[in-house]
This record gives sequence, C-alpha cells and structure tokens, in this order.
Amino acid sequence: YDDISDCIDLIICLGGDGTLLYASSLFQGSVPPVMAFHLGSLGFLTPFKFELYRTEVAKVLEGNAAITLRSRLKVKVVKDMLQRAGQQPENREPQLEHNGLLPHGHTNSEDGKVTLQLQVLNEVVVDRGPSSYLSNVDLYLDGRLITSVQGDGVIVSTPTGSTAYAAAAGASMIHPNVPAIMVTPICPHSLSFRPIVVPAGVELMITLSPDARNNVWVSFDGRRRQEIQHGDCIKITTSCYPVPSICCHDLVYDWFESLAQNTAEGIRFA
Repeated sequence: YDDISDCIDLIICLGGDGTLLYASSLFQGSVPPVMAFHLGSLGFLTPFKFELYRTEVAKVLEGNAAITLRSRLKVKVVKDMLQRAGQQPENREPQLEHNGLLPHGHTNSEDGKVTLQLQVLNEVVVDRGPSSYLSNVDLYLDGRLITSVQGDGVIVSTPTGSTAYAAAAGASMIHPNVPAIMVTPICPHSLSFRPIVVPAGVELMITLSPDARNNVWVSFDGRRRQEIQHGDCIKITTSCYPVPSICCHDLVYDWFESLAQNTAEGIRFA
C-alpha cells in the first residue's frame, strides 16, 4: 500500500457499511470527503443509490453537498512486553497488518512498552475471547476508576457506531453530530450497569482487573484482533480526524431514513 492520502480529494465507496469502514482505516490522519453508494447488505452509512450515480456525483463535483463529520476514536494500546515475556524485549521490525498497512506503533526498549495507535470509526470491542470465564476489566475516565465491568465484554463506540454492535447490545442510537462516546457492556453480570454516554474528548482507559481469571481480546472496527494481558492498557479518546461523509439530502433526513430502512422503524416521511 502506497501512502497517497495527501493526493486524494474525494473517496467514492461502492458497497455496504463495511466498505466505508475499510476506507476509513486506510486514512490514519485526515480523511477526504466520502461519498458512499449503497450496494451492500446494510446501509446505515451509505445514503446514495447507485442507480443515480451520474446525477449525484455531478452535484457533488459542482459543490452542491452537505457534509456530516463522523467522529472517530483515537485508540492507543500499550502492551507491557517485559511482563508478557518475562525478559528484556528484543528490537522487532514492524509487521504488516492483514490489509497491507503498517501498524502505527513503536517499541520503547527502555521500559519494554509496545504502543499501537489506530483511528476507529465504529467501535472498540473488548471481549472474553475463547475463554469460558466472564471477562473482568476496569474502566477509568480521565484517570479515575468509574466501574469494573464483569460480563462478556464492553463496547466503546462513536455515535456512528451506535447503530452497529452497540445497538445489538442494548444501547441507544445517537445522531453522528452529537459529540459523545458511548460505553456499552456486553451481557453484564450486574444488571445495574447500563449503557452510558460520556462527553467527547474525555480519555477512557481499560485494563484487566487485578483479580481477572483470564485475559481479554480487543478488536477495532472488527479488525486487528489481539490479546490483552495483565500490565496492558487500552486508552481511548475522540480523534481530531473525523470522517467527512457527504449527505444525500441533509444531516437529519439521511440518518432517520437509514433507521427506517435498516431497522424497520415505523417512521414516516413527508
């Protein structure tokens, strides 16, 4: 993959929501405007009909388009390689990810920390993986412990991701223009822990609880799945690089129409 992101002025996606998520992952910095045509199974993020592509593309090129800034999450995974290996870490060459991208991380040989940094459009999912035990993780907000999550896992999502895995786990759906981060437990052991919404810009940190009986696994928009052990941590905050998504009609109508079409909600439009 050649980094030509600085030479791209417009992205046209042909497919479903997964296609747009993949396109977003290719730009770990600023993202050009995205025009998404619906050709897949789900279309929460793809408002344009492919049959009208000539007319719609011409309108966008003429400058007749509204834009929704879909916030992303800046995620930093810090792994303690000294505790993991029980010895001094060796310098390692960066490995290619499955989609051909180099991981945005580095190794600090002095303290044995490996850092991976990613931009995530939908959600960060921490789950119990193949273990039959419940996962047990601690959740911090701006350095303060707010709760321990015991269950199948926890989802940290953007408003865009609120219509994805978070919605299936019982969270509310939030318009992408709302500046917020959602925290949703997956099948929590305690029924008192409900999905919560925190302001955009705060820093969330997830670590294994000291008494956790097993490790957990983390994935980013369903990709780059990896194991999290004692001594590792996941830091999440709002990214300064949103995805500018071109609207078919306007900011509000597009979102409610996608809900009506994809969730069979009884919503009527004039």
